[in-house]
Amino acid sequence: MAASQSTHYATTDLNGEARYILCVRYLIYTLDQYVESDYTVVYFHHGLRSSNKPSLQWLRNAYKEFDRKYKKNLKALYVVHPTNFIRILWNIFQPLISHKFGKKLTYVNYLAELRDHLSWDQLIIPPDVLRHDERLQAAQKGGLRPSSKTPPPRPPLPTQQFGVSLQYIGEKNQGVMIPPVMSQTVSYLKDKGLQTEGIFRRSARVQLIKDVQKLYNQGKPVVFEQYGDIHVPAVILKTFLRELPEPLLTFPLYRQIQDIVRVESSLRVSTCKHILESLPEHNYMVLKYLLCFLNMVSQQSIINKMSPSNLACVFGVNLSWPSQGSVSLTSLTPLNIFTEILIEHYHTVFSSRCPQAEVLP
Repeated sequence: MAASQSTHYATTDLNGEARYILCVRYLIYTLDQYVESDYTVVYFHHGLRSSNKPSLQWLRNAYKEFDRKYKKNLKALYVVHPTNFIRILWNIFQPLISHKFGKKLTYVNYLAELRDHLSWDQLIIPPDVLRHDERLQAAQKGGLRPSSKTPPPRPPLPTQQFGVSLQYIGEKNQGVMIPPVMSQTVSYLKDKGLQTEGIFRRSARVQLIKDVQKLYNQGKPVVFEQYGDIHVPAVILKTFLRELPEPLLTFPLYRQIQDIVRVESSLRVSTCKHILESLPEHNYMVLKYLLCFLNMVSQQSIINKMSPSNLACVFGVNLSWPSQGSVSLTSLTPLNIFTEILIEHYHTVFSSRCPQAEVLP
């Protein structure tokens, strides 16, 4: 899984009706961890053979198992290595599928194409899928083995906001501690979004978010009023955090955060406070700015339905992740507990260090 829009990976290598039922139960169990927030599904269509194809009736029944709650926050469904079978199957089921849901489907012929849609370094791809992709590309190129080389990344723009470090942004903005994209989205949401029900749980059009990111990266002004959607700045804020090269809570703290479940409940607040003391100054200040705002949001939870627990489910995966791979299901609970404590006990956790930085009076 990956970030507030979380990503689940699946392959088709099942045998028998019983295993199909287990597959559906597994998917429901897995998706239940994420469906309250924006999430993305990547389906690797490899391993399906005539001997293990599910029947159309079974597929229809399986689709009915996933009610609206599994569809409303789904940002995108990527089908990797689609075959004629999967395309025909989609056409058969289109009358049963809403037009809005159908627009979320994207076919991806080769793994390299996922770079245009997802953070490549967050993907955990099964070896069989990697080998299958190589074979497909080799066949496409007349039997030549595809080169594993990728073009060197372009240097970031001086005005870049997404995909660069906090230090880079600070240096290019004359030492400003809070990145402009954060200060602007937080300021707008503080004025317009505190009482919006489900704020941070809704998605926005993918292309629109990309357009706003491009404006920020080019140093052009962004006027959120013109979009008429309070969820646009909310998604932009989450996207900014998710695309940092290193999470705001840093890689070295990931293990300590995971160990919070081993700490006695009465000591967890002080433990969280102690853990944050080792953050670099810049990360600490930005985190404090963000958590002050999220604490404000939680204080309106009777109206906006975003309690510290709900906010933690959204922001936990955007504040911390391992240096290798993505956040696993078992890692979500301690991560969410840690984030909930930071939000609910903001004034205690951030009480001593840098007291002058109370940024959102």
